Amino acid sequence: MSNTISPADAKILKKEPLDTKDARWTRLILTTYTDPQGKERTWEHAERPTRPKNSEVDGVGIVAILDKPTGPEIILQKQFRPPINAVTIEVPAGLVDAGETPEQAAVRELKEETGYVGVVSETTPVMFNDPGFCNTNLRMIHVTIDLSLPENQNPKPELEENEFIEVFTIPLKDFYPELKKLEAQGYAMDARVATIAEGFELAKRWKL
Repeated sequence: MSNTISPADAKILKKEPLDTKDARWTRLILTTYTDPQGKERTWEHAERPTRPKNSEVDGVGIVAILDKPTGPEIILQKQFRPPINAVTIEVPAGLVDAGETPEQAAVRELKEETGYVGVVSETTPVMFNDPGFCNTNLRMIHVTIDLSLPENQNPKPELEENEFIEVFTIPLKDFYPELKKLEAQGYAMDARVATIAEGFELAKRWKL
């Protein structure tokens, strides 16, 4: 398999309904609630049933910056996502395992998906990806990577058999325009990546 994942490398073969009893990762819910005026209403949505007991989040997204002599670069990856039938530009991410803190999950997932060994420097508030549709949530974990360490000289991902991830970096100074180029090439943008890039762009525009 090529080390470069292009938008045409994977494709949907078919779609079909999934019975609730056969669903492992999602379930559909009909919630009855009262609106701010006291009127009873219903809301159809999805839930993720895999959140570990005693964990406040399902997973983590990882903001990992390489402090290179030529300037800081953010670690990103390309991964095919069947729900949108597209190769998506994402930050490293993953689900929290039972008994794990979000910070521990971030360090583990970063090592597994990119090969880099890092140290947590910041943990964000809990974020909800699409609260009108699903209860899925996460914390973004900022991880510092010491490039002088021997384990970070030649990082090798430890991917599972069903994982196909291409790791790459973008200089922070070119983050926003490079994402636009990738979109023009047919890649889809994960909201976390696009939001971080837009934040940098806004900070530059408003000289913050």
